[in-house]
Amino acid sequence: MSSKKKESDQKRIAYVHRVVLPATQSPVQLEQGSIFFVGTATVLVKYAGFTFLTDPNFLHRGGHVHLGYGLRAKRLTCPALNLEELPRLDFVLLSHLHEDHFDRLVARKLPKNTPIVTTPKAASALAEKGFITTYPLNTWETFVWERGAQQLAITAMPGKHAPGPLAKLLPPVMGSMLEFQQTSGETLMRMYISGDTLYIKDLAEIPRRYPNIDLGLFHLGGTRVMGLMVTMDAKQGLKAVKLINPKTSIPIHYNDYTVFKSPLEDFKRAVEGAKLTSRVHYLSHGDSYTFQVPSERRSATDVRAYANPKA
Repeated sequence: MSSKKKESDQKRIAYVHRVVLPATQSPVQLEQGSIFFVGTATVLVKYAGFTFLTDPNFLHRGGHVHLGYGLRAKRLTCPALNLEELPRLDFVLLSHLHEDHFDRLVARKLPKNTPIVTTPKAASALAEKGFITTYPLNTWETFVWERGAQQLAITAMPGKHAPGPLAKLLPPVMGSMLEFQQTSGETLMRMYISGDTLYIKDLAEIPRRYPNIDLGLFHLGGTRVMGLMVTMDAKQGLKAVKLINPKTSIPIHYNDYTVFKSPLEDFKRAVEGAKLTSRVHYLSHGDSYTFQVPSERRSATDVRAYANPKA
């Protein structure tokens, strides 16, 4: 990338928040991290001293979510754990405010001081529900968590939940780029989460800005509302995987609700047909994926570092 192009990209990224988290006395594990699949778009991520949850949905099989305009969907699965069983979270990352991503149980029981990084519209709605610590991001804006010698930069990625006129009836969505870094600037690991988006032309800007992505989590399901598809099906999901081009892709948000019309099996067949099986990892509810961070990205000192290096 030319210096002019790099400088131009940096100017287009707005750093709107930086929060320093309390230090811990526990050793920070930089060699590897984990993703635990709770179900739907809910995953629990642990790496570099950070623990966070995405799109919390803890309703059980048979429960219903309200999608607006009198539309409901029935849950067909159970989460791999209950809300009360979660470890202590640093924050929640919320792609948008729909009940299959932030259900009524979560709205009632999640502590109201839980930090939530999300879209501006969702942040406003959450404030009305009593949540007092929200961090809204517009597309390409970045939020930074800092803890000791590590930081986690979250940049809002483009996303579109619905085509045509239906787009005005559904909440705005965001994808996320998560960059686990040393506070000195080196990037240890980069993770992309698509959010509930369709395959749109704006996604093409992502690999231009972030050509090296380690892990991608893609919301699939081929959700249909009012007869129109509002999340990627197998075909669009495969196109997104090819475009974003992470080293490893993991599909989530599938087979959980009656409005999900594109089963995971369709995506598996598409991946096999494209000969990309070795680059896609599948998780069932309750499965964990452990990712390794190459040693050349860390120094021996960093591996042994504590969250508070002065402690």
